[in-house]
Amino acid sequence: MQLALRQHICYYSFVDHKIEYYSEEVEEKILDLPDTIAARYVVLTRRMMAVGANLGPPHTDSFGDGLFELRLKGAEGIGRVFFCTFVGRRIMMLHSFIKKTQKTPLKEVEIARKRMKEVKHANS
Repeated sequence: MQLALRQHICYYSFVDHKIEYYSEEVEEKILDLPDTIAARYVVLTRRMMAVGANLGPPHTDSFGDGLFELRLKGAEGIGRVFFCTFVGRRIMMLHSFIKKTQKTPLKEVEIARKRMKEVKHANS
């Protein structure tokens, strides 16, 4: 008696996205977030690199006109990182801050929007 072996082949396609930073200062500020918030950032950005920027609620949210926020919660509090995307699977981290009130301060949104306009203009 002869046994026939079936071979199953699975193909996994991972779309690699690249995380970039508006400046070294922005990158350093993000990496200097409190430990549990920074750890959450690492987990979520790894996922973003694998599947893309839109992780959906509760991880990401849109602020309109191409501006998004990465929502980070940890034992030390709540952090936010604003980002935008570009053609070519590029994700640009623009600005971060620790949230101290229920509503996102307009000043933080304005900083992110200004930086987004700057990088979008430079990349057009």
